[in-house]
Amino acid sequence: IKEYEHYLKTVKNCAHNTTVKYIRNMGKILRLAVQKDIIKKTPMSNLKFSIQEINKEFLSEQELEALLQKEFVSDRLTNIRDVFAFCCFTGLAFIDVKGLRKEDITTTPTGEMVIRKQRQKTGVWYNVPLLPVAKQILDKYEHKPFPDNQLLPVPSNVKMNAYLKEIADVCGINKNLTTHLARHTFATTITLANN
Repeated sequence: IKEYEHYLKTVKNCAHNTTVKYIRNMGKILRLAVQKDIIKKTPMSNLKFSIQEINKEFLSEQELEALLQKEFVSDRLTNIRDVFAFCCFTGLAFIDVKGLRKEDITTTPTGEMVIRKQRQKTGVWYNVPLLPVAKQILDKYEHKPFPDNQLLPVPSNVKMNAYLKEIADVCGINKNLTTHLARHTFATTITLANN
């Protein structure tokens, strides 16, 4: 088990918490093997692995407002800021925004516009209401053609995260802006502000 932990951390470059999750899954399999009399004892019985608490960063209302109000001289940075802001106001993962198409946006019987789609990562369906800022961003790019009928100018995740570092510098935000930080911003700042 210790060798497996070492392998996960060194060869597979897994972070501590990811390694612990894999080892715990292995433990479930080993306990099942004991129950089915395949093995007599699990080698994990005396081992303890604990998850480390992680501080998940997100943008405050003030930081998000500074980002939204910033005028960029480059269309490239403006586009990236808009995609990032869209992620902040919808909670969508990078790959789900990249794959967002017109047919994924529907109107409910009450007239509310929502994104209804399956998550690429898990296949789970979600319904996300389009808050006014997200709707304005979609409207801004409505008549611009993008590859594969994308609704927004989404580059690769590597480029997106590199450009977000530039945006953080320009906006004076001392956080590591990533597409995933946008999801944390949605889960905290945006959802709390919008009940």
